[in-house]
Amino acid sequence: MRPPENNVINLRPEAPKVEPDRPCWGVYEHWVTNEKGRRLKPGVYWHGFKRSASDDDGDDKADRPITDEWIATPVTVAARTTNSDDGSEGRFLRLLTDSGPKEWIIPMEVFGGSGEDARRTLFGMGVIIALKKRGQFMEYLLDQRPAEVFATTCRPGWHESGAFVLPGRTIGSDKVRYQASAKGQNLFSVRGSLDGWKVEVAAKCEGNPVLTLAIGCALAGPLLSLVGVLGGGVHLVGDSSSGKSLAQLIGSSVWGDPGIFAASWDMTKGGLEIEASSRNDTMLPLDEIKRADPKRVQEMAYSLANGQGKGTMTRDREARGKLSWRLLALSSGERSLSEHAAISGNAAHAGAELRMVDVNAGTRTHRAFDELHGLEGADFHRQLTVAVGANHGHIGPAFVERLLASDDRPGLLEDFAGIRAQFAEDNAQAGRVADRFAVIALAGEMAIAYGLLPWTPGTALADCQLLYGEWLSRVGGGNAEDRQILAGILDFIDKHGSSRFSDVEDQSPDAKVFNRAGYWEVIGTKRLYLFNKSALTEAAHGHGLARVVKALEGAGAIAKHDTDRDSRRTKKYRLPAGGSARLYVIDPDAMDSEGGGL
Repeated sequence: MRPPENNVINLRPEAPKVEPDRPCWGVYEHWVTNEKGRRLKPGVYWHGFKRSASDDDGDDKADRPITDEWIATPVTVAARTTNSDDGSEGRFLRLLTDSGPKEWIIPMEVFGGSGEDARRTLFGMGVIIALKKRGQFMEYLLDQRPAEVFATTCRPGWHESGAFVLPGRTIGSDKVRYQASAKGQNLFSVRGSLDGWKVEVAAKCEGNPVLTLAIGCALAGPLLSLVGVLGGGVHLVGDSSSGKSLAQLIGSSVWGDPGIFAASWDMTKGGLEIEASSRNDTMLPLDEIKRADPKRVQEMAYSLANGQGKGTMTRDREARGKLSWRLLALSSGERSLSEHAAISGNAAHAGAELRMVDVNAGTRTHRAFDELHGLEGADFHRQLTVAVGANHGHIGPAFVERLLASDDRPGLLEDFAGIRAQFAEDNAQAGRVADRFAVIALAGEMAIAYGLLPWTPGTALADCQLLYGEWLSRVGGGNAEDRQILAGILDFIDKHGSSRFSDVEDQSPDAKVFNRAGYWEVIGTKRLYLFNKSALTEAAHGHGLARVVKALEGAGAIAKHDTDRDSRRTKKYRLPAGGSARLYVIDPDAMDSEGGGL
């Protein structure tokens, strides 16, 4: 039915009127009407005057014909920016695209060239720029002088202002932004809901120390600098398909999409530095250590823990800024780090092993799991894998929000001290490992108190104590380098005891001994090994002689030595071939009992 003519429906709502102070730029996010009644679609405009050969500069503006040149879809220069990392400046842009509002920071250095790369990036984000107005668009950006100033950083995590910066979100400040290329993949994406993650993921992790450790490891990243704990990592060791990768997916879901947030050992050291820096103050999951270069894996473990990359030079021989980070790595593999390094013939470094601590994720009640919550192993694994894909990226930012809201740094240090006191250690090296388990436990207990984890209070602490105790019982007490030295010497005796040693009492020289390491001496039923200096340092994988002797003395493995001032814990022997030599008299039984945990 046709409506009456006097009730015509207006399908075009009245557009607000604008009267620009020509000549000038204008930006409109909605339709507007100019002073002549012409409707202008949303966008960036140049409001000017038409010119002709007869124009006189002295003519009254009101008498001159006007022009409104559409330049681009709405792009507002909202603030000037200063990068906290290197001091470079830029402009903070707010974009209105068909897919919704977006933000981008354009570096000022792009104006030194054609600006083509910047425009290409903006096109990729949904901005439309009139092809014949590309230069004019750059002029528009350059002409803007907003009063607002934002700080920016190219690294996520804690900013010097006290805010916690993530791509697309800053917690604790509205004047700090993350600055990155629009083409960069967003590691910190969000899907589903926090409640969904708590019910479908976190609830099923209770009773599983490996899984609660993974969540605590992810939440501990923001705490490291606040409680003074150095970075490092934990390495889940277990057979293939034991559940290690699921633990990493669950840990990754704390901050983002597990399929994107997780990384792999299969990269160069430089690539590892980039991945670590892009996850600063959170967590770096590294799947399958067997993909790492055995010759470089220990160096990479040191680098991760130390938190600083290697300086490089540009083609113009200008120094590039070093990448830096502070985080915990959650690694996995069928072999331990030292076993993987040994494939290349490299000696295991105790320091590297301490920075990437082995955790048993293969021989628990159900391989990597202790509690399946009434499910079969395959169903448990499948349900959690689906759940982290549907719900992720919520609890990490929520944890930081609660942390900033509490604003209690002294209280946090006291809480950490209280938990740390419950992790016993007998030397500084074990203390460093205890620090790591303690900060993971603290993060878990804080999240429980915040209501972010549906676990019984004390769960995170008890599980970390259990895993730390398992590690301590495996490696034994004492200094890690001492254990490594003793193990190396025992291994050397096992390999070469019959080929590079002979009886010191046998007066007929043994021509079959090549590359002699020393002799043996039988005392009762015990065989002592008499090492020469070079063989002892060879057996200890390059440790200095003084350090090797110190380890042997600590273990009570130097069976006898001369007491004169120059003996240096050696004993002088007359050799079967004639002459004499000072040799180190080693009791392997003493070392075996000392290093029995290896």
